Amino acid sequence: MPGSSWTRSSSRGSPSLEPSGSLGLPPGTDPWIRPEKGVDGSPASWWKSCGAYISMLSGTLDRDHLTCDGGDKARMPKAKAVTDPTPVEKRLVSLSVPLEDVDPAILLRRGRGGPRGFWAREGRWFAHIGTAASIEVDSRKKGADRFDQVWSEARTIFSCSWKDPRSQVNPPSPRLFGGFSFSDDHEAREEWAHFPSAQFILPELEMVGGEATGILTLRRLHPPSPDPARCRQELREELASVRDSLVAEDPGSANRGRCVPATRSDVDRDTWGAMVERALLEVSRGDLSKVVMARALTASFEGAMDPVDVVLNLWKENPGSHVFLFEPVPGHALVGAAPETVATVAGGAFQATAVAGSIPRGASAEEQEEYATRLLKSEKDRHEHRVSVEDMLARLAGVSDEIRAQAEPHVLTLATIQHLETVINANLHPEETVISTLKALHPTPAVCGFPRDKALDLLKTEEPFRRGWYAGPVGWFDNDGNGVFVPALRSALGIGKDWRLFAGAGIVAGSDPSGEWAETQIKFQPVLKALSGARTDLGPEDHGE
Repeated sequence: MPGSSWTRSSSRGSPSLEPSGSLGLPPGTDPWIRPEKGVDGSPASWWKSCGAYISMLSGTLDRDHLTCDGGDKARMPKAKAVTDPTPVEKRLVSLSVPLEDVDPAILLRRGRGGPRGFWAREGRWFAHIGTAASIEVDSRKKGADRFDQVWSEARTIFSCSWKDPRSQVNPPSPRLFGGFSFSDDHEAREEWAHFPSAQFILPELEMVGGEATGILTLRRLHPPSPDPARCRQELREELASVRDSLVAEDPGSANRGRCVPATRSDVDRDTWGAMVERALLEVSRGDLSKVVMARALTASFEGAMDPVDVVLNLWKENPGSHVFLFEPVPGHALVGAAPETVATVAGGAFQATAVAGSIPRGASAEEQEEYATRLLKSEKDRHEHRVSVEDMLARLAGVSDEIRAQAEPHVLTLATIQHLETVINANLHPEETVISTLKALHPTPAVCGFPRDKALDLLKTEEPFRRGWYAGPVGWFDNDGNGVFVPALRSALGIGKDWRLFAGAGIVAGSDPSGEWAETQIKFQPVLKALSGARTDLGPEDHGE
């Protein structure tokens, strides 16, 4: 019955289907914002304190665990099938202070000229600028799997930690922000030159918001100081100065022009129709159950667009989506508003959403309900959705137990479109992390197709552009293996005056080229609207001076 769920056991033998309890992560396991507790165990002691809170991380790594200066074992999951990290010679110092009523745009604009990023859903968000440490992986040059390589290098950065004796509470766990390309064989060149196969940044300044009081954190990675007390005091003073400047600054920006973009599609209607027909031929032969084909659209402006404007517009207009900005190099920004999560992990509890099958939202409440009912009854869309759910459940069996999914999909209504959605939960094996679950799941049928290898082969021959990070997993993770990752959908790559938008549609038996074209047109709208409402930096030549 609607609202019920079923469990797929990953033990040996045939999977069993049986009723399970309510879905959702266990109470208190919120991976987005983890409340920090004071020495008395209450969050209030954190919020009331005005001092800086310091956590110092250092140590060396051996085969089985991290060894701190004091010889204690760090509580960190072991990496699987990777080489051991090299010894850590530097120390990561983290300081945090409370921060009230500060717009994330202030911090993001302060970071102009360097790496920066933004991650949000509903009213909860992260904004970060600068780099304390980073990870870059080129799949073509390194023998290790890129997911394993990222986790291995992350363990080296995180190393082992202990609390400063004067700290009243622990600061937020260090987080690495970034993502992976869609394909393993991705080449970081041309428009994707600054987006390698995998890239993550540990920010120098990170701001967390969405509660009554936010958190501002400063992190530095440096050799141990001969005078740690003086070092900590200097960092406290620097953080206090940053906090004061953020509070005093106006969130507005300089005078800029607004303009509607000129757009051009990289695939015309006839070419698109031929692509879909070739995919349908593979489906009719039984070689494919589904393949997700994508289009690229280029939007050009008179001046360089401000990616902060773009992502904040996306956030405002798409509250039900996971909104992101990742700008590793100034002027090269990836933004998007993904409707689904490919992996959310908190304390060993896993959650994801399978989203597939689409229909317009409708101009009125009545029309919206009519479309939703039609979507739920559509055999074509339910088949497309079922393919995604079943493949994700099968792949999760290798990394988790007690895999649970809703028995029936429900309708997810977004700003311009509606989808079928199923929530999936599981309990990860003790050694697994959000990164290892990404390795098991990516690319899902929702962004690639099924069977995976045949779908990838067809995309390589049919799509006339390089996906880069489009449809790859983007997000963040911490030293405990917790994190949130979404596929980079409803996304755009901004380089100066030009933005390349991406949108895809699942092709299954019963798909129609014109209908799938219309679906991609709808999926372009969130970013196009965000771009049209953003501001451009117009040079003297643009003003006729």
